[in-house]
Amino acid sequence: MEICVCIKRYPSLGSAIMLTDDGMAIDTDKLGFTLSPHEECAVEAAVQLKEEHGGTVTLISMGPEGVEEQIREQFAIGADRAIWIHSDSTDVDPQAAAKAIGDAIEADGTAFDLILLGSESADNANAQTGVRLAHRLGRPVATAVKGMTIADGVATCERAVGTMREVYQVPLPAVITVKDGLNIPRYPSVPGRIKARKKPIEEVPANLDAPRIELLGLTAPIRESKGAQDLGAGEEAADALVDVMKQIGVLS
Repeated sequence: MEICVCIKRYPSLGSAIMLTDDGMAIDTDKLGFTLSPHEECAVEAAVQLKEEHGGTVTLISMGPEGVEEQIREQFAIGADRAIWIHSDSTDVDPQAAAKAIGDAIEADGTAFDLILLGSESADNANAQTGVRLAHRLGRPVATAVKGMTIADGVATCERAVGTMREVYQVPLPAVITVKDGLNIPRYPSVPGRIKARKKPIEEVPANLDAPRIELLGLTAPIRESKGAQDLGAGEEAADALVDVMKQIGVLS
């Protein structure tokens, strides 16, 4: 079974968001990068299917220098090879991204039985690339899948809708987008990390169409400070401390 999984790196935002001086991007100088939980589940699902049915898992990722880190991490849990679409940015509108990924899949020539994506990226959350990619390749698609089995060339997919579940049967080859909770991604083993260093990554250029979505600017969310308050020094600090105690009800 030949399986392709599309992954996208995004900044790991564990603290306050800082923007670049022009306000057009997140300042990532002091940030690490990771994958969304949806995409981690997609890779785990692909590796489980390979273990059950045999075959190969191919990763596709689009972005600038640095995406190799996330690719190697997924190699360590069982993916076999990768195609890196070299782009100056990961912030590409969904239609251009779907076309670039579709072009790379067709140029690669592998007859993928299944193409998996996260239901939405963790940064832009457009939830469009998977559907547009399916349209580009002329394949059936199921989205936001929380349960999946493959048998006799058919993918049986479950979607959570409120308190109920919808079940779809999708003939392969198909495109399926999955949500966090589909499975529990495994932790890479030491032997897996060693093998990951030698697995091949093919680099291809990103021939992107002109974007149809224009970014006007970003605004960082305003956070209320819950940290320490500087009350100054000397007599003024003592008076300020008394005022704070009165505000919180310690003194009357």
